[in-house]
Amino acid sequence: MLSKFEPMRLSILILCAAIITSFAAQPEVAPTPAVPAAAAEAGKDVVHQLNNAFAKVFEVVAPSVVIIEISKKNDGGESSPLDDLFFQGPPDENSQRRNPNDLRPIQSEGSGFIVRPDGYIFTNFHVVEGADKIDVKLRDGRDFPARVVGADEKTDVAVIKIEAKGLPVVQLGDSDAVRVGQFAFAIGAPFKLDYTFTYGVVSGKGRSKLLQTGSYSISDYLQTDASINPGNSGGPLCDIDGKVIGMNTLINGMNRGLGFAIPSNMAKEIGAELIAGHKIVRPWLGIRIETLGDDSSIRDLLTGADKGVVVRTIEADTPAYRSDLRPFDVITHVDGTPVETDSQLQHEILKKKVGQSVELSVWRKGQTIKVSVKTGELPSEISRASNEPIQPAQPKQEDVGKFGLQVQELTKEVAERLHLAVQQGVIVTDVEDNSLAAQQDIQREDVITEVDSKPVTNVQSFREALTKADPRRGVLLYLDRKGSKTFAVIKAENG
Repeated sequence: MLSKFEPMRLSILILCAAIITSFAAQPEVAPTPAVPAAAAEAGKDVVHQLNNAFAKVFEVVAPSVVIIEISKKNDGGESSPLDDLFFQGPPDENSQRRNPNDLRPIQSEGSGFIVRPDGYIFTNFHVVEGADKIDVKLRDGRDFPARVVGADEKTDVAVIKIEAKGLPVVQLGDSDAVRVGQFAFAIGAPFKLDYTFTYGVVSGKGRSKLLQTGSYSISDYLQTDASINPGNSGGPLCDIDGKVIGMNTLINGMNRGLGFAIPSNMAKEIGAELIAGHKIVRPWLGIRIETLGDDSSIRDLLTGADKGVVVRTIEADTPAYRSDLRPFDVITHVDGTPVETDSQLQHEILKKKVGQSVELSVWRKGQTIKVSVKTGELPSEISRASNEPIQPAQPKQEDVGKFGLQVQELTKEVAERLHLAVQQGVIVTDVEDNSLAAQQDIQREDVITEVDSKPVTNVQSFREALTKADPRRGVLLYLDRKGSKTFAVIKAENG
């Protein structure tokens, strides 16, 4: 007797038999045509050629790449805030560089490349900065002690030298001719893995403001997605011909496809000056700037100015300070050359000589004027005076509640005690946290000299000027900050 499941089993068997019979009755499916043998071989030839080209880059360049080991005293101080940007090795069992309780010498590693047969080597400033001992290891296994010939912190370029002759040298390429999308190859010692070779493409040019020293960014970096990690600092970035187009210097995180290199033309220019024993001097005006449009809060006050560079601050005792240039001016041309971004303006000034007069076309209050400035020498450090707290003074303090600041009249006694050059205005005695004034970086001891271009001589004139100002559009305050001239634009809430 059949169980209740037997009919179902029979049905399944019949269905399977039918499917098998159906497949058996189908005509054979023609196979997909194969790639013609000739075409397949041609494709392999292209791959082999590319493979050989990649390998050739390493074989040509690697003998000129060096591994740099440095040792410096451990004073137990905190690590540099630049450590997260620079190619410093991660902490591990062999490195005590981040252990503040261990005062053994700090050990770190970087890379470099030989540019002259008699032992001159390009690397990064931060690789050898503060080094007490520098050891250089060559590809052929030889080791040499090295000394620093010269360094330029602002471009992060350094030259070191070993006592050797007949060394293999790299061929420096033209970084100006580099195209985005072309192959790029990096050689260095990431994570102490000597002579690691990675490849990618040049993924960008003209990257600026990655590293600023004294608010002055020099290099326009090459960007690459070639894998670059700690230890690659100072090593070469090469093209498909084995020519060095850049010096690896910065990363944005590890293995994220964002590596940066100093263009070879800049490294070559700075390196040649350092080898010759010359001091690196650069012209400057002494201003802090930003591209028009970067700050939307000031846009309404600059109606009529379409393109240019806004002067944010004029530093004390600088070339610009001794000229007719003013904060809130918009620079549109340098000696007739249009400038639309802060980087373009800086590059135009860097082309000049120290002591050379330049003519700036400036948009001010709806008119274009000419301002002449004689360039000065960019100092190694741009000092910023620290704020010394104001002691309670006799003059009455005025509370500007809606802006979140308090002011008092600038007396002769206060000006002398705080060593202020400005003689009239109101001095900020307090700034409320998270207020409109605080958001615009107005600080204690700032002296407000003008409100919407109206001079401020005392608290009363300051109050009157505020009353006439339009807080919905924005109130323009001219400030004197320890001798520097700057401005702030604040708007009333719900304005």
